[in-house]
Amino acid sequence: MKDLNLISQLTYYFTHNGLYVLQQFNRTFLMAIYGVLLGAIVGIPIGIWISQHRKLSPAIIGIANVIQTIPSLAMLSILMLGLGLGENTVIVTVFLYSLLPIIKNTYTGMLSVNPHVLDAGKGMGMTRWQVLTTIRIPLSLAVMIAGIRNALVVGIGITVIGSFIGAGGLGDIIIRGTNATNGGAIILAGALPTALMAIITDIVLSLIEKRLTPKTSSAR
Repeated sequence: MKDLNLISQLTYYFTHNGLYVLQQFNRTFLMAIYGVLLGAIVGIPIGIWISQHRKLSPAIIGIANVIQTIPSLAMLSILMLGLGLGENTVIVTVFLYSLLPIIKNTYTGMLSVNPHVLDAGKGMGMTRWQVLTTIRIPLSLAVMIAGIRNALVVGIGITVIGSFIGAGGLGDIIIRGTNATNGGAIILAGALPTALMAIITDIVLSLIEKRLTPKTSSAR
């Protein structure tokens, strides 16, 4: 009976607040996307660069690891001192947490390219830049996408926590439910779309990753 009552309350909430939930869904998703895009813009070139300068890779990946070990709520609080409340702080936080998976996967992908393929490219007279852009990067794309996929799923969770610093999003609904007397349905109204967003994002990016996986590497 309690489960049926909870379902009816959840249905009632979505019926009367569906547009509001959709707005917060979009807000959460966009904050996560912007943060991960920034992470990709910065992290992919760094990953490519350290694959060419391997002696520096432990230091760069180590710095990204240190950032990753800081609790997200603590990171939000630290950045809030400089950036203030709101979306920008959350986006920068997602950006920082995106660096490790993106840099590491880009670096791993670049190193996993078959050396015989690289030698063939060089034997055809390709310059170092041509080898990078026409062989290394295309063959590493699937691994790079895997890093972006991990970063985005983590980023969605961080944007929900960002509601504590006034960023809005689905976290606002969850917080409202925790403050209500019988707020189980309201909490679910925020938690279920968040979980759905993470699952759909993971599935879509995993499909892209499979499409980009070279047939030669999948056959190994």
